[in-house]
Amino acid sequence: MDLPRSKPLLYTDAEPVKVENLVVDEDSDTPRAELFLASSRNQFSEQDLSCLSEALYHEARGEGARGQAAVAEVILNRVDSRRFPRTVCGVVNQPSQFSYTIGGRKPIRNKAAYLRARAIAENALAGAPRVLTGGATYFHTPAVRPAWSRRFQRTVRIGQHIFYRRGGQRVASN
Repeated sequence: MDLPRSKPLLYTDAEPVKVENLVVDEDSDTPRAELFLASSRNQFSEQDLSCLSEALYHEARGEGARGQAAVAEVILNRVDSRRFPRTVCGVVNQPSQFSYTIGGRKPIRNKAAYLRARAIAENALAGAPRVLTGGATYFHTPAVRPAWSRRFQRTVRIGQHIFYRRGGQRVASN
């Protein structure tokens, strides 16, 4: 059976739009362009960007780009989960969830580190693929061992953060 050939849909009244984000790998100083397609259901505001940038700065500024992107991934995974608030700022400011929010607002003292965190936050909010943490919604550093870590499945360690997600019993690792 011969099916008719599909015809491309043409728009004659629209100009092409260049959409790219420059990303620098941890392993290389050479920037590369990546195209991220943001979901239409996720509309993020300047306030969301500020909250995510501040969280990355305070929670992971000592990490490389990959480690900061992983923390951003956890925050956005929480936004998508029914177990957490539905906004980035709601997740970040949820009581006792992020150590830097305990005891009041902390100042940003390193502008370069903040701008780096903000660039990573912009990429994450633009729809960067979430492939680093295996769907994690929790993390901690090796300096602490929270009780909840025994209930969740460990997914990966990136830099000085260990990531977890709900579901399945955690398997001991040697």
